Amino acid sequence: MTEPLDSAVPAPDAGLPDEPTLPPLGSIGLLRWMWRQLTSMRTALVLLFLLAIASIPGSVLPQRGTNPLRVDQWLEQNPGIGPLLDRAGFFDVYASPWFAAVYLLLFISLIGCVLPRIRQHAKSMMAPPPPAPRRLTRLPVSQEFTSSVDGAALLATAQGYLRGRRWRVRLGESPVDGNTWIAAEKGYLRETGNLVFHLALLLVLLAVAVGGVMGWKGNVIVREGSGFSNTLTQYDAWGGGRFVNPNDLAPFSFTLDRFTVDFERSDAQRGAPRLFEADVTYRASPDAEPTTRTIEVNEPLDVAGAKVFLVGHGYAPRFVVRDSTGEVVFDDAVVFLPQDGNFTSTGVIKVPDASPSLGFNGLFLPTAARAGSGMGISVFPAADNPEVLLAAFRGDLGLDSGVPQSIYALDTSKMVKVGLNPLAPGDTWTLPNDSGSIEFTGYERWASFQIARDPGKELALLSALAAIVGLMLSLFVRRRRLWVKVMAASGGGTLVQVAGLAKTDSVDLPADVRALAVALGADVDDERSAP
Repeated sequence: MTEPLDSAVPAPDAGLPDEPTLPPLGSIGLLRWMWRQLTSMRTALVLLFLLAIASIPGSVLPQRGTNPLRVDQWLEQNPGIGPLLDRAGFFDVYASPWFAAVYLLLFISLIGCVLPRIRQHAKSMMAPPPPAPRRLTRLPVSQEFTSSVDGAALLATAQGYLRGRRWRVRLGESPVDGNTWIAAEKGYLRETGNLVFHLALLLVLLAVAVGGVMGWKGNVIVREGSGFSNTLTQYDAWGGGRFVNPNDLAPFSFTLDRFTVDFERSDAQRGAPRLFEADVTYRASPDAEPTTRTIEVNEPLDVAGAKVFLVGHGYAPRFVVRDSTGEVVFDDAVVFLPQDGNFTSTGVIKVPDASPSLGFNGLFLPTAARAGSGMGISVFPAADNPEVLLAAFRGDLGLDSGVPQSIYALDTSKMVKVGLNPLAPGDTWTLPNDSGSIEFTGYERWASFQIARDPGKELALLSALAAIVGLMLSLFVRRRRLWVKVMAASGGGTLVQVAGLAKTDSVDLPADVRALAVALGADVDDERSAP
């Protein structure tokens, strides 16, 4: 019986070898692949870009480490998106897990990129220049000429010329044709500068990390005549690194003796501060002798390893409040916070000892003027015509609820408004309904200070300087190679070939080759460029 025709036709894949099957990657192979991906330059650039993006919320949104009061205010004003951002760590960006993860990955990636290159560069620094290629005339830049000088003398001349210009020189002989040659290389510092730049970036990251975990900073407002001691309870806002114990703060203290500020009064820059300084008396320790010092902008006080910066100032109006019996229940200056360039300032006065309790929302005007709407405004930051506009309330201040309150906000939900009245220094406002009185007796000045300790700042500064030096080396040093080969010319004399090769297009390599050829006796007019 005859077999079917189809059975005689071989299958399409008959006789073909099977496709190779790749071996399983395995755990070690997977880790090796992940390490190579992490330490690639592309990954480092992506992580650097992500770190820059991750830093944006820390610059745009208020941070708990620097101003927790503004964070609370932002959350109150944005009840919808505020809690979501808070849970995601957007109000404490630099201490959030996702920022730390990107930061750590970038640090590891840079280490993996830089360290192997350092090892390779160290080998190339120790290695001699590579031997001359067999056919120098095939290089992009070359010169060929005939000389009557002996080949050994020409090589000696070339050697002296190159060494005098700090080229690394190597003398050798070709094993194929027996021709002698000189190889020279210069510009090793280009790669050195590149590596120094990347190492400096690593050190900058390390310095920032050291400052973040071992440093601290805080803000405090001090009135004239008042003092400050470096304890946690004295700060208005304080933030410390993971390894900082607030109980170990250096026990220094200072007193604000006088704050001086002077404003420009000409039309060109009216209101701009011209003088901005604080005279303080400080002690580096409780048993140290007091020392006087003037703190100015960008000229902080350096004490006990911390720096005291002068960052702001304002006014503290002084009030005397009497209850319905005429007894003084409040006599103090209250810090008002400036709201604009003319130091229109707002503040709150809380008098829980009055019966009933009193509260005041105040608007301080250093140079008061009346707008068309009747609302008081300040037209100049200096106290030329001080006035305070007070809104009085009586009732429950909410201080007994156990919920912390800001000293700059008044909870009027359980209070009744008594009235509104402007006061000049020396004026007394008798409150209606036998609620007592308040007298505006004058004002004091206050200054705000930022006190910080950053143990990584010196390392960051040195790293930044090293990065600049490394960048300049990588930009201005030119890496190039030159070769000289001598051989017997067919018509007599010595045939000399000079060629060069550069790693970058910015190098003026033809000038180097030309200068070396001229030093070896080439006739500029008769020299021939190789094809």
